[in-house]
Amino acid sequence: MIEPAFFYSALVIMICAFLAILRVLLGPTVPDRVVGVDTLNTLVVAGMVLLGAAYDRTIYIDIAIVYALLSYIGTLIIARYLQGGLE
Repeated sequence: MIEPAFFYSALVIMICAFLAILRVLLGPTVPDRVVGVDTLNTLVVAGMVLLGAAYDRTIYIDIAIVYALLSYIGTLIIARYLQGGLE
């Protein structure tokens, strides 16, 4: 059985993820949507770390580290493309 602290933390992360999805869908400009996707990726990493802590599995934390690195590189590539440097 999962402890209540992990459950409420996961609930907060899901609410924040819903708000980030709204920013991605309703963002008036492309940079707003990129920030929404980056925030969503950060929340996914936080959720994986929380899941790893809740079930005492280190594999989730290892996967979260790799996902965070790939997310960071993807955000940099998108930002560079929007700036006009990727040709």
